[in-house]
Amino acid sequence: MATSALAAVDFGQGVSSAWSSVATFVPKLLAFLVILFIGWLIAKALSKAVSMVLEKVGFNRLLERGGFKQMLARSQFDASGIISKIVYYAILLIALQFAFGVFGPNPVSALLNDIVAWLPRAIVAIVIVVIAGAVAKAVKDLIGNALGGVSYGKVLATIASVFIWGLGAIAALNQIGVATAVTMPVLIAVLATVGGIAVVGVGGGLIKPMQQRWETWLGRAEAEIPAAKAQAEAYQRGREDAGRSGEVPTERTAVHQPVSAGHHAANPNAPTQHQQFPPSQGQVPQHQDPGQRPPGGNMPPPPEYR
Repeated sequence: MATSALAAVDFGQGVSSAWSSVATFVPKLLAFLVILFIGWLIAKALSKAVSMVLEKVGFNRLLERGGFKQMLARSQFDASGIISKIVYYAILLIALQFAFGVFGPNPVSALLNDIVAWLPRAIVAIVIVVIAGAVAKAVKDLIGNALGGVSYGKVLATIASVFIWGLGAIAALNQIGVATAVTMPVLIAVLATVGGIAVVGVGGGLIKPMQQRWETWLGRAEAEIPAAKAQAEAYQRGREDAGRSGEVPTERTAVHQPVSAGHHAANPNAPTQHQQFPPSQGQVPQHQDPGQRPPGGNMPPPPEYR
């Protein structure tokens, strides 16, 4: 009975099916490798082209004006290098999408399709962040230079810069579809707050209080501007005087200056150079013999009397 069961199995058909599967898979694998190699070549070429174009148009200088120089200080790539790497990997993802497509519908192809469809949104988000950073940097410099003489100028410049950065970040996150349930209500709340303040102020409720506050702020600003100018001028004059004189006379040199004859004649009771300060205990005056003991002094006797 076992012999009849083995005879019923067609080994030839199984081997034929296996060879048919291998013969069908090998061309697909070769096509996969060829598509992947061609995509790699295209990715390398496009990344180099993008890097050259960005360097020629001054993309790095634009990002430095936008305040991204400090963020990329410790990175081994500059801004154009990072963009070229993004282009390189994006082309590789597209090549992988086409390469896996030769095997028919599969989970890897579905995942790659979703990633490739998300790439344009990521590029738009990067552009939004770059533009927001440039605008925030320009506004901060403008407000800081315009209100540099007052105490609250730097604070206002920082607040304006952070506000613009926040709007750019919210717009970028909304573009890529990250945390939209949080970013959109925050954006709506901020805009509604600003609009409500404007409506109430225009309606008249905040006119008088804001007028008083503006008068106080302007009065304080007018009082601080002359003081700041005077302080800057005094500091500049001090540096100029120090540069011309070279050194500041010390107290010791001022004490031992000789007294002129005219000054001594005008003030007969004024002490002379040797009479300005009495000699300290144990010190021999210049006009006294070293062997003579001063009255009331504690100078030790000469060696012959010891």
